[in-house]
Amino acid sequence: MSYRIGLGVDFHQLAEGKKLWIGGIEIPHHKGSLGHSDADVLLHAICDAMLGALCLGDIGVHFPNTSAEFKDIDSKILLERTFALIQKEGYVIVNIDSTLCLELPKIKPYVLQMRETIARIVQLTVKDVSVKATTTEQMGFAGREEGLMAYATVLLRKK
Repeated sequence: MSYRIGLGVDFHQLAEGKKLWIGGIEIPHHKGSLGHSDADVLLHAICDAMLGALCLGDIGVHFPNTSAEFKDIDSKILLERTFALIQKEGYVIVNIDSTLCLELPKIKPYVLQMRETIARIVQLTVKDVSVKATTTEQMGFAGREEGLMAYATVLLRKK
């Protein structure tokens, strides 16, 4: 069997009056992510991990932020399209491991729903999708609530 591993990283600024989408769900908070799409930092990192595993470029290559087609697009659609790309290459996902870095809001109450949403889209079980979170102990842009970041690792297997 042929296995491939990919690592994805994404960052977004936070701003008042924007919606906060993480892991395909809207999380109530006074700040939300800025971006061309819905700026879902976690789904973007997962997309980049999948694309990177197969040397298919990155999310910006496939869904450029200069295209009106992707303005305000739901990142679940980007994840679906990225999953279709890896399937076209003859691969399936074995598992996803991810970490969010943000000070607030606390996301523990939303983690299971994120895992369920991601698993449904990429045809995995919830046990195959890990979503964790950490703070930066009030250091840096994440600690000051100016932004957030996500890391994702994806293991792919040739069908």
